[in-house]
Amino acid sequence: MEDLTGRRTVVVTGASSGIGLAAATALARRGDRVVLVGRDPARLQAAGDRVREACGERPELFRADFAVLDDVRGLAERLRAAYDRIDVLANNAGAIVLEPLTTVDGFELSMQANHLAPFLLSNLLADRIGRMVVTASGAHRSGALDPDDLNATLRPYRPIRAYGTSKQANILFTAEAARRWPDVRSYCFHPGVVRTRFGADSRLVALGMRLLPFRSPERGAETLVWLANQDPSRLVDGAYYADRKLRRPLRKAADPQLAARLWTASAEAVGIDG
Repeated sequence: MEDLTGRRTVVVTGASSGIGLAAATALARRGDRVVLVGRDPARLQAAGDRVREACGERPELFRADFAVLDDVRGLAERLRAAYDRIDVLANNAGAIVLEPLTTVDGFELSMQANHLAPFLLSNLLADRIGRMVVTASGAHRSGALDPDDLNATLRPYRPIRAYGTSKQANILFTAEAARRWPDVRSYCFHPGVVRTRFGADSRLVALGMRLLPFRSPERGAETLVWLANQDPSRLVDGAYYADRKLRRPLRKAADPQLAARLWTASAEAVGIDG
């Protein structure tokens, strides 16, 4: 059982900006030792400065690109060498990809960055994790997951469909992790529509970010921080939350048989035992 009274080690991926940085800052203010994981070194350093300014202590920084699975494997090795215990792993890194792109590992980019990479990282650290929180999305409603073809969204490519499919995978992964890992408390959540760097290279998305009533990253991070802090006896293991309330995802994201198939396919894709 995790220690809810002592100082915890919390690893936050996608922590260079947005929800991840907001959550890391809030958790550091609480007194947790936060560990920031990000892709861009300059932005990661700036995020570390922000957290230090907020709590007086500079967090540890780990660079990894989730579009490269070898980076994820290296990250897991470095985290294992640094920490005997990871009280909370916040799988928050992700992207919405505006054009069909395939990674060096051969997978559609949003499926890899949003699902396969955190799936691999979590599996490589599972024996050290006390609690896992996954940033999912209500966009899972637009997903069309096929575990037999994780690149199906490339044909034809629609950004929202690809993103939604990866978010559906997040919810199914969380539920299956709860079944397979009874010693790891696992939760996922919808942060709301948040003003972040998502789609920053698209003029249309940038215009929408200015005109629509998006949430701030701090508001979007509230449920992540709440799930990281809440007593497990008050939460449902493997469940999906929004606005600090238990929610029911769409049926296709709550199918235990589909979750088991996805786990097997994901393990094969990243080269680990399923």
